Amino acid sequence: MANLSNVPRRVIMRIELFPQAKDHLTELCSRLGMTQVAATSRLVEWFCEQPDVVQAAVLGLYPEDIRAEVATMILKRMAADKKK
Repeated sequence: MANLSNVPRRVIMRIELFPQAKDHLTELCSRLGMTQVAATSRLVEWFCEQPDVVQAAVLGLYPEDIRAEVATMILKRMAADKKK
């Protein structure tokens, strides 16, 4: 019998998507040859590893009037953090 204590645990979650987002996810996974579970799992893992400023930008939390400059601001901040 295999030793399952070394196998990472997984958690199953349900998500709710608008039909258009579901269609895009289906097309993406088909194009990449991935399951929807694998793709969404990787996306969530990537997102959670991002700095808070990147997460806020992805979630659209910045005011509309500065959104055009957000990418430049984030890159400058990331570069400054890397120099530290």
